[in-house]
Amino acid sequence: MKQELYACVYLREFPVQAVLRLRPELGESTCVVMEGERPLERVCSLTTKARLMGLRSEMNRTDVETFPQVKVLKRSRMMEQAAREVLFECVGGYSPSVEEVSAESDSVFLCVLDIAGMEALFGPPEVLARRVLVHVRSLGMQARVVVSRNFHAAVCLAKAASVVKGGTRRRAVEVIADGEETLALATLPVDSLPVSEQQREVFALWGIETLGQLATLPRAELIARMGQDGGSLQEMARGQLPHLFQPMVSQLRLVERQELEFPLESLDSLMFGVAVMLEQLIVRAKARLVALADVTVRLELEDGGTHARRVRPAQATNEKQFWVRLLHLELQAHPPEAAVVAVVVEAEPGDRSKIQMGLFSPPLPEAARLDVTLAQLRSMLGDGNVGRVVLEDTHAAEGWRIEEFRVPDASELRIEEVPERAAVRRVRPAERVAVRMEDGQPKEFWFREQRVVVEHTYGPWMASGEWWNDRLWKVEEWDVVGRVMSGGMMCCSLTRDLCDDVWRVTGLYD
Repeated sequence: MKQELYACVYLREFPVQAVLRLRPELGESTCVVMEGERPLERVCSLTTKARLMGLRSEMNRTDVETFPQVKVLKRSRMMEQAAREVLFECVGGYSPSVEEVSAESDSVFLCVLDIAGMEALFGPPEVLARRVLVHVRSLGMQARVVVSRNFHAAVCLAKAASVVKGGTRRRAVEVIADGEETLALATLPVDSLPVSEQQREVFALWGIETLGQLATLPRAELIARMGQDGGSLQEMARGQLPHLFQPMVSQLRLVERQELEFPLESLDSLMFGVAVMLEQLIVRAKARLVALADVTVRLELEDGGTHARRVRPAQATNEKQFWVRLLHLELQAHPPEAAVVAVVVEAEPGDRSKIQMGLFSPPLPEAARLDVTLAQLRSMLGDGNVGRVVLEDTHAAEGWRIEEFRVPDASELRIEEVPERAAVRRVRPAERVAVRMEDGQPKEFWFREQRVVVEHTYGPWMASGEWWNDRLWKVEEWDVVGRVMSGGMMCCSLTRDLCDDVWRVTGLYD
């Protein structure tokens, strides 16, 4: 039978941690988070520095403003939900079984991991707990991790005050040895358990203040007076109450959201916040051994509208500056029409594998530099004017289109011998000329104020198509070799539009 082992991850003052996660510039500031509408705003969460200055929860704005240099932030439920998803994604990398523990207050984050059997992957429980703690800190948040054989013991000890009697500070990582749960819980107050108001009054009348005192009460007499609920509370106080683990199912969603304090119009200031959000996405992607393949930025505007732009480079990468550069060029070419009040950055994961080239394959351009160059060209020339030329399935003149450029795979590369042939330079737009015919063939014509006498003709080649729509075309094409009056030779392609009987020069041969 598998022996139980749990790791509890606890974050206090979660609303302020969720906001500051994407605001690293405020890391050393005295910050409070307030909820509600003026003048009924109240402090719902605050930093340790603010608490040491004397600020407390439930203070109104007037009380807060009496303290110097206090940064007041507005509570964002959406940012808290995004932070919860990030944390569940983080801890899910260390155990497939994670249970969210409903807290009495929504100002904390609390979850428990079933880590039994994970020693082979991550080492001893203390090593795993420290890795989880380091990972959470890399996300810009602070936490405590407690490991115990008992589910409820881990939860109670994680929620315990950070400073115990005698001024001793609890460690950020604690591992409770098997069989020592009762001793570890003994000094905690009774309020550490989920007791009702009536049960709290009864314990107060009996003089029971700590879990150690509750654990020593006669079990039969306790159940006789308080029922089975009293017996369950005593088992929790002893660290012996069993728990039916209820794991949750989470999916990888690389999404970050930040709500701005005031409408923002400067693109450079906006990109500073986007860079921080990208850094968080990259940390999360690296933890899952993937890279960012596609990034979409959605800007919520002051006028109620939204502005979304998407970039997808040739290869997935976790280079932050590369993504910042691409997004900056994209937003510079397509700026929002109003001031921005909120930013959402969403990414799709992709494979980080490299392309293995053959020994004799031609070298490809560096993907990152190529993507930046293409983005710069699109910014200058427009979206539809940069890419690669693809021939269409037609014989019509100018039968081609531009598609998005991509780096081909090694399997697509072919080295073929190209036969020698004359190069043709297309004349765009084709130049109209007057042609004199003899015996059904071009004999002479005027081109760019010069008379050309035709000496050899090849053709004609007939082509027509698209009779079913307005683009009906029917042409004959000739290749001619002529001599200009100055004595030079000229080789060109002549086409005759049979629909309107017009001759044009469409190409010049070298």
